[in-house]
Amino acid sequence: MTTAGEVHRAAAGGPWWWARRRAAALDVGLAVASAVECAVEGVPFAHKAGLPVWVGVLFGALTGSTLVLRRQWPIAVVLISVAVTPAQMGVLLTVVGLYSLAASEVPRRIIGALAGMSFLGTLIVSVVRVQQDSAAHADTFQVANWVVPFLAITTALGVTAPPLLLGLYVGARRRLMDSLQERNESLERELGLLAERAEERAEWARGEERTRIAREMHDVVAHRVSLMVVHAAALQAVARKDPEKAVKNAALVGDMGRQALTELREMLGVLRAGEPVPRRADRMPLEAVGVAAAAAASRAEAEAGVGPWLTELEDLVGQSRAAGMVVEVSVEGESPGYAAAVEQTAYRVVQEALTNVHKHAAGAKTYVRLAHRGAEVAMQVENEPPPEPDAAASAGLPSGGNGLVGMKERVAVLGGVFVSGPTDAGGFRVSAVLPAAS
Repeated sequence: MTTAGEVHRAAAGGPWWWARRRAAALDVGLAVASAVECAVEGVPFAHKAGLPVWVGVLFGALTGSTLVLRRQWPIAVVLISVAVTPAQMGVLLTVVGLYSLAASEVPRRIIGALAGMSFLGTLIVSVVRVQQDSAAHADTFQVANWVVPFLAITTALGVTAPPLLLGLYVGARRRLMDSLQERNESLERELGLLAERAEERAEWARGEERTRIAREMHDVVAHRVSLMVVHAAALQAVARKDPEKAVKNAALVGDMGRQALTELREMLGVLRAGEPVPRRADRMPLEAVGVAAAAAASRAEAEAGVGPWLTELEDLVGQSRAAGMVVEVSVEGESPGYAAAVEQTAYRVVQEALTNVHKHAAGAKTYVRLAHRGAEVAMQVENEPPPEPDAAASAGLPSGGNGLVGMKERVAVLGGVFVSGPTDAGGFRVSAVLPAAS
């Protein structure tokens, strides 16, 4: 059994069970003092027991020297002190042994039992010694009856109580210091983990912001630029044959460019506003980064009061019609007024779907359907097969493959449903349903 704090010894310590050389020197010094005391007290013990003096001295020296074991085996030291109490020796052994026992990690019931044994043994020996002294000096003075128990109890308490209480206090303080040290080490480990987590979150935030900017650039620029390319191709085709139509197409290209610049300015204004990146308490999985980026974009547009609305849907379709696309629009029900994020997401879905028609099915007839259903709004963009299968390749419009992914992420972040795929007739269909309260 070791004292509190000894379990956390430094690697480079003292010999054997001592944590430091200073502790070893202290215990050896106490053991020498106890051995000298017991050796001196062994002389009268040898006379009373009828033994040679050297036997009493040797017995006392060996008994007192056991104090060197007080840190490693405090129970054994206290038991030895109790055993030699009848021989009227080992006061230092008893005091230091009780202190070491009380300051150790020994269970409290064992400490109480051994302290009680030591107190009882000291009490009995004190009673005997006081009575013997009283009898020896009976001719000189008379001792009252209450003096003997009073002196015996006082002596027993004086020998056992102070070291016991001091040991309990030192042990409790030592355990408190150990617990504080462990808590400090635990906090340092937690701070290290938090620092690592902060670095991971910072890296994730940078990636999220890059994804957000890329998606906004795609949504804002792709549609306008696609229409500009279509009009530019038409302008090139009719420039010599029909100058009036060429001028009209050139004006449309200019309008498209100005609208693209306006939307770019609005988006850059949102980015400069320093919209905080949303963060979660735990580490976000990689597959959720795109969804979170879409949420950041939608919230940024909504809170800044910029971005497209469903009321601008006719203008959007009109731009595609002006580029030569045949578009039929049907609207069911009346809009109850949706949240900004819902309207902007619905607009972006239709916009990106029309852009894909320009890229992959130029000249195909397209149907845009919008349905207001009270609790939700549904939209569908479906195109027929293109009249010329190679029209998309001849238009020269690049495709990065991110349009459908961006639409799906925008819809998913609002709790909606997104479905896209080819139709049986050879065309393509994009459908989305958004909850009204998002």
